[in-house]
Amino acid sequence: MSDRPDAPSQVVTRFAPSPTGALHIGGARTALFNWLFARGRGGRLLLRIEDTDRARSTDANRLAILDGLIWLGLDWDGEPISQAARADRHAEVANELLANGRAYKCFSTQEEIEAFREAARAEGRSTLFRSPWRDADPATHPDAPYAIRIRAPQDGATTIHDAVQGEVTLQNDQLDDMVLLRSDGTPVYMLAVVVDDHDMGVTHIIRGDDHLTNAFRQKLVYDAMGWPVPVMAHIPLIFGPDGKKLSKRHGATGAAEYRAMGYPAAGMRNYLTRLGWSHGDAEFFTDDEAREWFDLEGIGKSPARFDFKKLDNLSGRHIAAADDAALLKEVADYLAASGQPPLTERQRALVEAAMPHLKERAKTYPELLEKAQFALTERPIEPDEKSAAALDAVSRGILAELTPHLRDASWERDALEGIVKDAAERHGMGLGKLAGPLRAALAGRTVSPSVFDMMLVLGRDETIARIGDAAS
Repeated sequence: MSDRPDAPSQVVTRFAPSPTGALHIGGARTALFNWLFARGRGGRLLLRIEDTDRARSTDANRLAILDGLIWLGLDWDGEPISQAARADRHAEVANELLANGRAYKCFSTQEEIEAFREAARAEGRSTLFRSPWRDADPATHPDAPYAIRIRAPQDGATTIHDAVQGEVTLQNDQLDDMVLLRSDGTPVYMLAVVVDDHDMGVTHIIRGDDHLTNAFRQKLVYDAMGWPVPVMAHIPLIFGPDGKKLSKRHGATGAAEYRAMGYPAAGMRNYLTRLGWSHGDAEFFTDDEAREWFDLEGIGKSPARFDFKKLDNLSGRHIAAADDAALLKEVADYLAASGQPPLTERQRALVEAAMPHLKERAKTYPELLEKAQFALTERPIEPDEKSAAALDAVSRGILAELTPHLRDASWERDALEGIVKDAAERHGMGLGKLAGPLRAALAGRTVSPSVFDMMLVLGRDETIARIGDAAS
């Protein structure tokens, strides 16, 4: 499970979003991978809000991220931790490294550093800044503001043992003496991340591979403090169908957008788990199976491509497999979240009774609700343009003939099918030909469950009343 010799027995993962925007679908997948890995091993998932960018971090984004995680069904342990609130601890570590000689004071100003880089660019040299204060005699230090920089190795190489990417090596002459504490006393992100992960007891860092280059700089801090490096697993980013980084041009990119479109959380979890990870040829699976199967070895090295057709397919399968009462609650939650009126008691009863007929082939909650319109609407039914076309004079006459037969019928599917079939045969038409007018009478639209399923759900009195309205 870990290549750390002193790794604790309990797995601890973390999700560390920045509240500078909403929860991106890529961030949602990262959170999901951390959740699956921890929960599948009896471990803990911690949540850290990396809010050190005070100018762009907002409470609204923070709440949106938490709301997105809750919607996805991803719980975490303990209270969310604010990175900004731990600035004193980060500074304490920087000063500890300064005191033990693993870091040094740098008095170079931003203007001097930028002038060096401009000259280097002009001359075609490396812009990697080498501070002249690294080995300066403390007696020469001016009475001026200074940054604290770590002493990075200047020869040899640094290797990251990554659980997804394998061994990744960087020559140390490509590493600069990273700033730990700015001249105004504020800690940098690279330091804060390491200190927080260590203090939180994180054993496995599972994050996007856009952080892979950061890992080399962060390892400097682990090594300088003598801290064990957590197992790292850098997962490839999500691309669109065209092989380019997922963006708005491909469609929805935020978790909240998929919620608003009515995708079930179970379907999103299944699809995002499968996006870049595999377990044999398994496509559709439950949360329990995902927690049992998920491992770092199953994560691929190549970027995964977002496939909306696969998402639709898996979402439809989860809706079809859901418990009817639980699905009704999810639909009610969707209506509330999207600002739509709640179901009345009558509507709830009818929709729950119809659920076995609604959830087949519905990929989203709006599709399910579209099929449920016959149970949501009240008399008199106003058919839409397409279904109204089926209610010509001949069809209305046949519907009028049906009424007395239905009034005396045994209210069972076989009996109802027999009555409708007999009526169709008397007029020289097939059963399917009469289904259109019946659908228009009962639902007022062409998208609905079968006419017999609707009859059974609506009951004798309501069915006869709706048919009578359409026949008149």
